[in-house]
Amino acid sequence: MTMLKIKDISIRLGQFELNRVNFEVPGGEYFVLLGMSGSGKSVLLQIIAGLISGASGQVFLDGKDISNEKVQRRKVGLVFQDAALFPHMNVFKNIAYPLRSAQLKNREIEKRVNELAGVTGVSHLLKRTTANLSGGETQRVALARALALSPSCLLLDEPLSSLDVQLRGELRSLLRELNRRGQTIVHVTHDYEEAVLLAGRVGVIEHGNIVQQGSPTEVFQHPRSEFMARFVGIRNFFNGTLSGEPGSARKFHTGGITFTILSDEPPGEGYIVIRGEDVTISKNMTTSSAVNNFRGVVTSLGPARIGTEVMIDMGISLGVLISDESAASLELSEGKTVWVSCKASALKFIGK
Repeated sequence: MTMLKIKDISIRLGQFELNRVNFEVPGGEYFVLLGMSGSGKSVLLQIIAGLISGASGQVFLDGKDISNEKVQRRKVGLVFQDAALFPHMNVFKNIAYPLRSAQLKNREIEKRVNELAGVTGVSHLLKRTTANLSGGETQRVALARALALSPSCLLLDEPLSSLDVQLRGELRSLLRELNRRGQTIVHVTHDYEEAVLLAGRVGVIEHGNIVQQGSPTEVFQHPRSEFMARFVGIRNFFNGTLSGEPGSARKFHTGGITFTILSDEPPGEGYIVIRGEDVTISKNMTTSSAVNNFRGVVTSLGPARIGTEVMIDMGISLGVLISDESAASLELSEGKTVWVSCKASALKFIGK
């Protein structure tokens, strides 16, 4: 069942324009809208929330047209990058604010706040002032407040961008858990790793237009435009399983291929990312420090931003970036058999 439907949304704001944007988000899905700064992703989120008016087109939530509904009547929760907590209220009162506005009884408010504080991990902070919270704690409180009235859809505007690596990981885990509990989420970001780790589906927005939608694998492995290829900056993105223990050479298994990788992450399911410029092509298998060596067939060659991009089928499709001179000296052509190699340190593992 479709939870959120965006139909032909258009608006002009100065020199910027959203142009007939369309997408749908089924109930329970985690949808990430990925785009560069100024692409229109935050504007679109605020139109859905009702904070920006004057757009043409329609916004449907739970099958109802909410395009002209007041902000308070839309069953959405919104979390900004800076959290925007009320500085004169403690954590309890921040979370309780929308409940008091909805005129719930004190007993109901206390029960709901404690429930949300438990879910978001801030029960021990309820009496603390917001000025004394860390960045991660602040975002957890903002999430709890946004969830207070049980929104049909949770809207997140770059919620992780101001956090350090550890806090981002903790917040990602919380967001995944909220989604597992059935919460529909629309999350806008410029960070492809967030899309890889969180999205069930990704929409890419460029200059006010949705240019591609699909699963993370579809979007990252098969960009449909030069913009997409440059923005995503990654072709070699593979889902699989990491085995072995930290502190030794590990194995990553994907699509019938096994890579050797260096990683401190715990074993389990996840993704590897391999930069095209970290892969070497040769006519024959070579002896080098690169422990990953595979035979494959060239399926396509084309100009890249720098040099030539070569797509190689080795059971999985691998994109390799080499200089024009190397492409010429290797006499590459479609159908030619080659060897590809890369070091274990060149692979990056991202755990789920």
